[in-house]
Amino acid sequence: MKLMPALPESIFDVFYLCFAVVSGFFLLRRAKGRTVIKLFGAMTLILGCGDAFHLVPRILNYWVNGNYTAALGIGKLVTSVTMTAFYLIFEYARRSRYNIRGQKPVLAAFWGLSILRIALCCFPQNEWISAEPPLIWGILRNIPFAIIGILTVVLWLRSARNDDQLRFAWLAVTFSFLFYLPVVIWAQDLPLIGMLMLPKTCMYMWLILMFRKTAK
Repeated sequence: MKLMPALPESIFDVFYLCFAVVSGFFLLRRAKGRTVIKLFGAMTLILGCGDAFHLVPRILNYWVNGNYTAALGIGKLVTSVTMTAFYLIFEYARRSRYNIRGQKPVLAAFWGLSILRIALCCFPQNEWISAEPPLIWGILRNIPFAIIGILTVVLWLRSARNDDQLRFAWLAVTFSFLFYLPVVIWAQDLPLIGMLMLPKTCMYMWLILMFRKTAK
């Protein structure tokens, strides 16, 4: 068994999952009737629990003998759905934080793209439990997700520019997508590209830290 990078990656994944889940409960407890903090807490808990579905099989794959291909695939499906929910709730958090009313076309776009993304993820052609799922479906299901990311970046850049606690939320989201998209496109042919998921995860931890600041 190779301890590198299995050991540091496993430690990092466990730390991240614990940090996300604990932070989610922390935010929910500190909400005290504040809607936006409840939304941040729900987002964080969904993020941590959703990521556990693919990170736990990944950790087990390093340390416990067995075939975890199916578990990893199903975990990626679950994570795809929970990440979509994360960004949909994030839009509601923006609206609550800055008392935004109206903008129904924006909200409709988020709902439409989210439903499309989840629908594409549910197609059997994704072959989630395959060791080599088709690249084309990986790209197709991530097109609406990338558009959601762009919308999130633009809207938070505009709304939070004077918010000391969340003014860099757009930047964390930007880098998370910049680290994630190359993995979608090239990771099957260049497995080392998959290491970009580590800095991507760091961006989400940075985002969670921003959420925690708002609860003080």
